Amino acid sequence: MRTDKIRLGITHGDINGIGYEIIFKALSDIRMFDMCTPIVYGSSKVAAYHRKTLNISNFSLNNIKTADEAHPKRANIINCVDDSVRVELGKATKMGGEAAFSALSKAVSDLKENKIDVLVTAPIHKKTIQSEDFNFPGHTEYLEAEFGDGNSLMLLVSDVLKVGVVTGHIPLNDVSRSITKEKIVNKLKVLNKSLREDFTIRKPRIAVLGLNPHAGDKGLIGKEEQDIIIPAIEEAKNKGIMALGPYPADGLFGSNNLSKFDAILAMYHDQGLIPFKTISFSSGVNFTAGLPIVRTSPDHGTAFEIAGQGTADEESFRQAVYYAIDIFRNRKSNKEISKDPLKSYDISKMDDKLDDRLPKEEEKEQL
Repeated sequence: MRTDKIRLGITHGDINGIGYEIIFKALSDIRMFDMCTPIVYGSSKVAAYHRKTLNISNFSLNNIKTADEAHPKRANIINCVDDSVRVELGKATKMGGEAAFSALSKAVSDLKENKIDVLVTAPIHKKTIQSEDFNFPGHTEYLEAEFGDGNSLMLLVSDVLKVGVVTGHIPLNDVSRSITKEKIVNKLKVLNKSLREDFTIRKPRIAVLGLNPHAGDKGLIGKEEQDIIIPAIEEAKNKGIMALGPYPADGLFGSNNLSKFDAILAMYHDQGLIPFKTISFSSGVNFTAGLPIVRTSPDHGTAFEIAGQGTADEESFRQAVYYAIDIFRNRKSNKEISKDPLKSYDISKMDDKLDDRLPKEEEKEQL
């Protein structure tokens, strides 16, 4: 039953959180099926539990065994979890982590085999998902290990703001020594390429933040700007990247200058994500740039404290679906445009008959 529509893989995340609620709410809009064929990687038993708890009677999932069986006008689900699984709403449990990884592992396998086109991940609990098979701080690092070569970038996107980070899920006291000139240049290259190919921005302008307050005040409050960040910006400029800065984080986010840039590169997680979520929390999306596959997720966590209450806002998840589809299409269009570029000709090797088409000397004088 495969069609030309984008096959959208969705992982259910932690089964004790709001993953199923936001999935149900987003996929209840039948217009979604005009854009994609949704395939949830999860558990029909867990889905039924959440439907009953949330008192949802007007939505159901079509059970399939493989992605190839997906119905193009239904929300489909592939069982990835043993039926003995137990839901404990609002609790961080080992079983919840195992169920999250089982769904993620199966979806990644299908993504590698081109059975699905894009991946949208519902939130996981980063502690309970840890195991011998998943020893990563989060989705970004796991997917980089599965698909990348160390060149991914956590990029938070919305209609008004795009923020990437040089260092991701690491302790704050490790940030300074983790920032190097090479790493900043690499992240700028990934960000610049993503802005051009994934978001169709021809000449991106990127603001680079400083690490220290006031961007170091010319060395008075730290040397990282002068020793690392500024040289990295200069090298990026030499590579044709329009990187500007370093800017003080508080000054840039608190000013009207945000609209002058297509994206911001922050030095560490909270420096970029706190202002981003303050501005775009309900509609923000986490996109893993720099990978050969498209993966997005809502920019919030499992929200254990409201699980099962029916109050979760699905807008960020819905936007994650839209961005995954748009980025996939943009990449496809870019490949088609680049596939057959205009040929260049050496005029000296062209057909001699060209001389017959050029103006003669006496004709030139009349022109």
